[in-house]
Amino acid sequence: MNQRDMAEIKRRLNPEKRNPTVIRGCYVGYDGHVISAFTQDVYSMPQDENEKYMAIFKKVLSGTHGQNLLPIDFTAQQVLDSYEHRLLSDLRGSALRSDEAVNAFFESAVASIQAEYAAATQSVEDERQRNNYLILLLHDGYDLPIRTNNDELDRERSTEMFSYILCAVCPVKPTKPELSYFSADSEFHNKPEDWIVGMPDMGFMFPAFEERSANIHRAVYYTRSANDLHSAFAEAVFHQELSMTPVEQKETFQAVLQETLADECSLDVVQAVHETVRTMMEERKADKTAEPLTLSALDMKQVLTDCGVAEEKTAVFEERFTESFGAQAQVPAVNVVQPKSFKVQTPSVSIQVSPENSGLIETRMIDGKYYILVLADGDVEVNGMRINQLG
Repeated sequence: MNQRDMAEIKRRLNPEKRNPTVIRGCYVGYDGHVISAFTQDVYSMPQDENEKYMAIFKKVLSGTHGQNLLPIDFTAQQVLDSYEHRLLSDLRGSALRSDEAVNAFFESAVASIQAEYAAATQSVEDERQRNNYLILLLHDGYDLPIRTNNDELDRERSTEMFSYILCAVCPVKPTKPELSYFSADSEFHNKPEDWIVGMPDMGFMFPAFEERSANIHRAVYYTRSANDLHSAFAEAVFHQELSMTPVEQKETFQAVLQETLADECSLDVVQAVHETVRTMMEERKADKTAEPLTLSALDMKQVLTDCGVAEEKTAVFEERFTESFGAQAQVPAVNVVQPKSFKVQTPSVSIQVSPENSGLIETRMIDGKYYILVLADGDVEVNGMRINQLG
């Protein structure tokens, strides 16, 4: 989903509009027992509660594509005949009114979350500290307004309805007992422990909204942390393995590049690669109708060629990239370079500049030793104090 499509769906979650129809919930204890299950119609929900729910579901559509938001592509066989795709389609098609489909989904989700808990638990004490959690499902049916030749939405005309579901899995954490004001007796008393719903750790949207239509071959998966994909949950819902986290993709790419370039892995080359990919990302981001930039082995081979890397090394890079990520892999560009940061680090010194100013850093040999130089152009401050001489 591109920026414009994502923004259009997020506008549907405006609590003032009350567009979604229903929310189904399953509150689960840390040990896996279901504490309660409920159904709430959005139109009759108190406004303050509606605002809290919509904030949770908006979070599922937020973050960085390729890190927090990941496309899940179903195979043709899955769409044709698979339990996981059929269950998601039943949830969507019934507008979450099918108790059988909803209960089947909750049962599968709980089992996967408990499996993750079990794998992470190292002791009885750890088990006692685990949080309860809340699994939420939302349904919305959207009469798609026609987009005019002027690229504006004509909300008076519609030829298609887009129906979708959102899922959010939220930790429910205990608060600490504390003094609180009780207006009835105008005094402060101890307020006992309570349980508070946090922002979601993971979730998804099905189907994806692309080219102003439903793409039933794709879901959009959300994870709060790029270090933790909650793979057990994703596998239970989509029957697909998320084998490499965004952080692992970045580390793998850096290792492949460093090993391939070897003695050509200079500051100049790394700067050139960073700037080339960053520029590509900025150009893609400027087009709100374009999908986030991804890079194949061939794409990166061309980047290296444009940065002056020798042909024999670019060929080796293409081979190693394919071995590491797969023959048809498309790695999100955001996991190749950090578009908002350029950092040079030694064992004792760290230098960080904005990417557009990376050219201020250069290396030079002086008296037989390599130095990293930073152009001191303009005012210079040391610990917040302006200095007049550098010598």
